[in-house]
Amino acid sequence: MNPVRAGVGIALGMVSAIAALAVLAVGALVRSPGPVVRLAALEQRRVTALLGGSPTFSDGIEPRRAAAYLWCRVPVGLLGGGALFLLATGAWTTVSGLSRWLTGHNADGMAPTWPVAGYLLAVGLLLLFLDLAGLAAVAELERRLVSRFLGPDEVARMRRRIDELAATRSGILEAVDAERRRIERDLHDGLQQRLVVVAMLLGRARRRDSQELYRQAQAEAEQALEELRQVAWRVYPASLDELGLREALAVDAERSPVPVHLSGDLTQRPAPAVETAAYFAVREALTNAAKHAGASRIEVLIGRDADLVRVSVRDDGCGGADPTGPGLAGLARRIAALDGRLTVDSPLGGPTRVVVELPCG
Repeated sequence: MNPVRAGVGIALGMVSAIAALAVLAVGALVRSPGPVVRLAALEQRRVTALLGGSPTFSDGIEPRRAAAYLWCRVPVGLLGGGALFLLATGAWTTVSGLSRWLTGHNADGMAPTWPVAGYLLAVGLLLLFLDLAGLAAVAELERRLVSRFLGPDEVARMRRRIDELAATRSGILEAVDAERRRIERDLHDGLQQRLVVVAMLLGRARRRDSQELYRQAQAEAEQALEELRQVAWRVYPASLDELGLREALAVDAERSPVPVHLSGDLTQRPAPAVETAAYFAVREALTNAAKHAGASRIEVLIGRDADLVRVSVRDDGCGGADPTGPGLAGLARRIAALDGRLTVDSPLGGPTRVVVELPCG
């Protein structure tokens, strides 16, 4: 939180606290909730913009909750104004006292000795700390009051959560269908065609008893087996279950046509769903960097922060990755289903940075 913006926000809060008294009185007299609701909405924006409050705007502010919020924040606003007044008074007293000492005008008769200066410095720092702590407490009270009275209530939060779950469930189904179609294309356009060639070569070799045709059929069969392994690996790598996330990504790094630097590790393995989502997110980012970004180097960082698994992929390519594309959009839906977040920062000209955060608590 920026100290200057916080000071401006608290100062405006003092003014709005005085205005709230007038608005509440007028609203009670004319029985019109409009001014009360508008002032509450203005206060909500002030706290969000200047005091670092979360933008938890509800669809509409109820007049009863708006009035309760204004009544509760009037003393908080006046308290913040008092703390700012003490801070300004202390600063003025310090500056004026130092200027008198430095110019030799000691109207109070107190000589500027080192013990006196040390005593005043200690007292001044203590008062400054208490005043700043009070201002921080006022800012925290402002944020809590907005969250308590103007944020969505329990029913609204439950409805929003249900909507999010329904959206992520629909997204997961779409992603699964898209993955099934991709697997079908891989099998039909690649493996199936190669097996047809193997069958044709074997038929010709049996009719002609040609060792050369048998060798060609064997080569095609080996290539078909390799393609089958590739399809199975793209569906789900066995090394992920056996070795864990870092080792599975190390295998992908070795297969990547672009040099990949892999660093970091997890102190303990997360849930399989979290590990799988993180793995496929990194693999999608590696594929995009190799195919579309023209990158010459990719950096992958794995880490865990408290109850959060964080994976970052950065390449030095041309940038311009589209988060709404089919690959990244499918990953975002899959990660959102686990209450995670996918962040894509890819300005034109690069670099591209993809960050995946997944809760694992």
